[in-house]
Amino acid sequence: MPKSKVRKKVKEQHHLEQLAEQHEHADLLKESPAWLAPTMVTAFLAGLIWIVIFYVSGTTYPIPHIGAWNMVVGFGFIGAGFTLATRWH
Repeated sequence: MPKSKVRKKVKEQHHLEQLAEQHEHADLLKESPAWLAPTMVTAFLAGLIWIVIFYVSGTTYPIPHIGAWNMVVGFGFIGAGFTLATRWH
């Protein structure tokens, strides 16, 4: 005797509903911490401002005695911002 197609569809639909509920629950768990976005934006802006000050001051400031390493510091801030951006949900 053949199996009922209706029961099979109901069983599949019930399984899909369970998967959808699990997916919604997983999305709720993937919230970013409240400090992440402000810290990320601050790191981006700090790096940008650092590099702009370096160029506007004629490669003298923000730290006068390290010279072109000021660029590394500025890009370090920007890199930290990108690292935080990868953890943002």
